[in-house]
Amino acid sequence: MSPTRTARPDAEPADAANLVALPAWRSLKEAATALQGLQAKDGSVPEPADHVRAAALVDTIVASVAALSPLFPHDARYLDLVAADLRRWSGSGFGVPDFLDSLVAFQPQLHRTNGLRHLVLFPMYTQNGSANRYVEAVLVETIWPDFIAALEAGPYTNPLFVPLRFLDFTPGYDTNSAVLFPESVSIRETPTFTWGAIFQDREAARFRRVLAAAAETTRLDLPAGSAALLEDQALAEETFVMWDLIHDRTHMRGDLPFDPFMIKQRMPYFLYALEELRCDLTAYRECIEIAADTHADPQARTHAALVQQAIVFDRIFRFAITGTRVRNYDGLGGQLLFAWMHQHGVLHWTDSRLSIDWAEVPGVVAALGDAIDELYWRSIDRPKLAHWLAAYELVSATVTPHPASAWARGKDALPLAGPLGALTDQVLDDEFPLSMFYEALEKKMRPVIESTVGITGASAPARG
Repeated sequence: MSPTRTARPDAEPADAANLVALPAWRSLKEAATALQGLQAKDGSVPEPADHVRAAALVDTIVASVAALSPLFPHDARYLDLVAADLRRWSGSGFGVPDFLDSLVAFQPQLHRTNGLRHLVLFPMYTQNGSANRYVEAVLVETIWPDFIAALEAGPYTNPLFVPLRFLDFTPGYDTNSAVLFPESVSIRETPTFTWGAIFQDREAARFRRVLAAAAETTRLDLPAGSAALLEDQALAEETFVMWDLIHDRTHMRGDLPFDPFMIKQRMPYFLYALEELRCDLTAYRECIEIAADTHADPQARTHAALVQQAIVFDRIFRFAITGTRVRNYDGLGGQLLFAWMHQHGVLHWTDSRLSIDWAEVPGVVAALGDAIDELYWRSIDRPKLAHWLAAYELVSATVTPHPASAWARGKDALPLAGPLGALTDQVLDDEFPLSMFYEALEKKMRPVIESTVGITGASAPARG
């Protein structure tokens, strides 16, 4: 079955290039960027001497929003309230901004139409990007092909999930950030959040760049599906939409030890690694079933096969060597998957060449997902401390801990009678260091990883 993809309709009057080139957008972007230079970390403009300049910049942004608003009739109320929130912030002396009214009005999950565009403007931080709650603006386009709509309307319901494509953005997104979450917006109180957005074009673009370089570096022969992903950005975007649709909904589904993330509680980072990997491997196993279902939509079946390859390659290549070695839970998840596959005989590093026995991979990868599910199922009946120790045992049975680790020396070396925070403090920042294979690969791949900062689908055209 050859990969196919859904055509991208234009859901707005102007095409993307013309939208980005509009004088009103350019003025908005320039004014927001200049305003960031006056803001403090909390989003306020603390210096009274800067208030005249800040007010003029806000006036420019408000006028630009008004000029652009007719292009986004589905967001009319939101854009009106953004302007009102900006004026109130300016008129009240530029304290910590409060954009609750406009945030509540912005409901992109209600308009999941392929190609539909949004102008998004909030004082917010950008995860894996800027930690400052600056005024950021971004032009985006929804990715919602028919086969994804059918999956979401059927067994994979996820009403909060919004997949997006970048069109243009202010500096907070010229980073590694690939998400837009309402939790990041500066507001006076916390409402019930009803959506979460992921920039699938960035996810797909950096996957393609990293995989191409990693395959060349390790002399890996790619399967046909992954070769197709390298050639086609839109195909890769839709593959990542399907992956994240299933991943995202998994966080609160399954036999969970109450809340797997234990919100607002400190816990060892390897537990976060297992939770993220659990969600990915759930997507992997679901896609095994979809790909094998002869009654499923042909596009869903094709993309399900691609999702399996994307999960393996993104995890073992990009995840494992991206970011610092300070409590890098996604990195650890990648290390765990690689080591599990190697130790179960489906991944080989021989004669300085990487090879993978693809026919045997699904069973081995699914077995790791099953092991994590078993850990969770048993933990429903365990105290938290016992769950932590069992989770460490699962990870350390496959990925070698640091020789200096107290956790690696076993229960007798840990302060089990003290508070749980003392146990968390005993986890080294790099509890599971990179293997010799990954140390060598990271050095060779570092420039490629660094080159993906700020990447978008538009900056990663099809190879040819």
